Parts: sequence; structure tokens; C-alpha cells
Amino acid sequence: MPKAIYLSADARFEVEVPVGTSLMRAAGDNDIGGIVGDCGGSLSCATCHVFVAPEYVELLPPVSDNESQMLDYTAAGRQPNSRLSCQLVMTEELDGLTVTIADPQL
Repeated sequence: MPKAIYLSADARFEVEVPVGTSLMRAAGDNDIGGIVGDCGGSLSCATCHVFVAPEYVELLPPVSDNESQMLDYTAAGRQPNSRLSCQLVMTEELDGLTVTIADPQL
């Protein structure tokens, strides 16, 4: 099963993520703090903001127009590698995907 690595200011979490599962859902399933996900993954809150490690950015699907709009309203400020973890769905090719949890989310 592929793994994802979540980094926060004071912790590192490496978890197995089933293929087809969003990184937001996997964070919640593994009690990883910092990813709020108020909307439950419906792309309407921007509280699951993460910064994707540069080596994985090109492996991800492009940012949709809706995700791009939501990223403009993140509390931590949008960066070139910003994504919403509810929109990052695990595949075998993304094994090792590393994200830094944006702080703050609200």
C-alpha cells in the first residue's frame, strides 16, 4: 500500500493510504492533527491546505478552477506548491508523497 508523509511544525507522520483515498481523509483516519477539513472534502472550506514537496508537484493532477479559487482564501497564504488535501487522491505512483500541513488552517 502506498504511503504518505505529513509534516507539521513539531511532528512527522508516515501512514499507509489506500489507493483512491484523499490525503485529507487519510489524515483524519490516522489522527493527524492540523488538517481541519471542515467541509468534509466537498471543496468548500480550504481548511485542509497543504504544501506539496517539490518532487511530487508534477505527479499530481492539475489544480481545478474550483480548487484554485479556494486556495486564494487559505489562512496560511497560497504558495506555488499549495494544494487542498481533499483533492489529492492517493495512487500507487504517489507512494512517498510528502506534504507539509499549512499553519494556520483557520
